[in-house]
Amino acid sequence: MKILYIDCFSGVSGDMFLGAMVDMGVPLDVLSRGLDTLGLPGLKVTAEKTVKNGLAATKVDVIVPDTAEERHLSEIIGIIDGSDLPPEVRKLSRAIFRRLAAAESKVHGIPVEQVHFHEVGALDTIADVVGAAICLREADIEEAYASPINVGSGFVRSAHGMLPVPAPATLEILSGIPVYSTGIQAELATPTGAAILAEACKGFGPLPPMKVEKTGYGAGTKELDTPNLLRVISGERLEHRPHRHKGHYEH
Repeated sequence: MKILYIDCFSGVSGDMFLGAMVDMGVPLDVLSRGLDTLGLPGLKVTAEKTVKNGLAATKVDVIVPDTAEERHLSEIIGIIDGSDLPPEVRKLSRAIFRRLAAAESKVHGIPVEQVHFHEVGALDTIADVVGAAICLREADIEEAYASPINVGSGFVRSAHGMLPVPAPATLEILSGIPVYSTGIQAELATPTGAAILAEACKGFGPLPPMKVEKTGYGAGTKELDTPNLLRVISGERLEHRPHRHKGHYEH
């Protein structure tokens, strides 16, 4: 079975996930062609090599027109369902956005259908979410797992003003998922990145027994004392497993 392990030692965001998958070998043109089927004019992705703390990585950026508008969940689902993307890509994309909307609804105390996505509703996040689903399919991943997530600390500016880190929506999305902070004063885990992992991953814990085939590093935007990278590792899962605490990968 081909699995993916996502190592979140510096948190996770949508663009870091895309960068890591492209760095691991997912062709940028495959990602671009898939996003083109959404029919969103002016939306494109670029990738460039970079170095963080001496480690080579790929930085993926989503380019959107200046007139990018906020959207409700129903509009985003309509865009996804109106595309020519494979059914499994559409299914995962819908699930990620529904999780995002449910979190925003709960933390702001409004019905899901009234949620204005702000940070998670712009075109770049549509590209991050759908792009993540495209990458998982293109890499032929059967199951995904992730490490506990470094969420950062401090405060972050949002459409609602200054919010504590992790942002309330991020914390809601990560309910039941192991998290920690090393005290870095920055938002390391974004709502989009958290939702991608929460929907795509079967479990969270240490690296499972596997035969490593490929690795990739996706770069974040912030400059930190530690490498601001997301690492992905793909390979064949090994059937013989060392003893571990019961339920270690339950989620």
